[in-house]
Amino acid sequence: MLKFDIEKRDGLARVGVIHTPHGDIKTPAFVGAATRATVKALTMEEMRNLGSQAILANTYHLILRPGAELIKEAGGLAKFSSWHGPTFTDSGGFQIFSLPDVRISENGAKFRSYIDGSKFEMTPESSMRDQWAIGADIHMAFDHLAKSENYDDMKVAMERTHAWLDRCVAEHERIKESGLVPEQYLYAVIQGGTFNDLRAESARYCAKKAVDGFGIGGVFTADGMAGMLQTVNSILPENKPRHLLGMGQEPIDLFDGAENGCDTFDCVGPTRMARNGSLYTLDGRINIKNAKYTHDFTLLMPDCDCECCKNYTRAYLHHLFKTDEITAKVLASIHNEHFVVTVVNKIRASILNGTFADYKQSFLERYYD
Repeated sequence: MLKFDIEKRDGLARVGVIHTPHGDIKTPAFVGAATRATVKALTMEEMRNLGSQAILANTYHLILRPGAELIKEAGGLAKFSSWHGPTFTDSGGFQIFSLPDVRISENGAKFRSYIDGSKFEMTPESSMRDQWAIGADIHMAFDHLAKSENYDDMKVAMERTHAWLDRCVAEHERIKESGLVPEQYLYAVIQGGTFNDLRAESARYCAKKAVDGFGIGGVFTADGMAGMLQTVNSILPENKPRHLLGMGQEPIDLFDGAENGCDTFDCVGPTRMARNGSLYTLDGRINIKNAKYTHDFTLLMPDCDCECCKNYTRAYLHHLFKTDEITAKVLASIHNEHFVVTVVNKIRASILNGTFADYKQSFLERYYD
């Protein structure tokens, strides 16, 4: 069983430590989205330097290229990518069920590679085998995300996710008992979309299963996420960690997630926005490509200690983007990823010292003013 120590609670919010074979994760924590075993535009050394504690890769993308067996041959995800720290894998269900030609059955999903058109089938069993081969510390069960937001469609997807979870658990235990692989852990995935009754049903179902933690995935609405998380995390057992899947582009999601009992987060948003010139500051996001930054020789964010902000002006960053230099994307990604990691680290500190409510209010008032 995955070891998770809770150091302090404040309502549903908590501070803890997840102990993995590749190191500890101090929670709450923002996990770098290393979709294809890399965080776009950043090296693993840069990720370490900006303060990231863990990365999350995507099984769907990795089975297409380079293949799970190759990563296993290399010694697993951490060694293959030279990360050498805690690692997660998402099953890739979100990406698979977003494909235009995916064929879904009770057994699993059939689809074609976008690279060469070759045929693939992912089932709960194959997902577990692939994730064990990839070798991340923590796996997500294979889940079904409905394309439609219709209640009945969400319910069908949730029920299929539950049936697949049982198969994931069985295959996970079979592989674990073989003794041929390093220690790895399984999270169930909570579905139900924007419907609190379905989310509650999913949480109750998953809470009874022999899993090490929980991923909360699927469709959210900005104004309903906090209430949904409160519903789910009030049901899930306290002694197991909870990961909010694919959320963290907006700072308010991080505050709402932590306040309502989530321990880790991942999102491609910060680096995706960075590559397009959208950069975080304490006073909100700016588009560094705008003409008003042409002669702005101030630092991007003077009170930020990332490599970008310590060394380069807004005018220089503007120039790099306007001339389409690769360095623009690198520096911007360093800053955005560091910004989000730092916000979550400060959320952790504020829960520990009893100032979370004040920190949340002051941060959000300034950022969204």
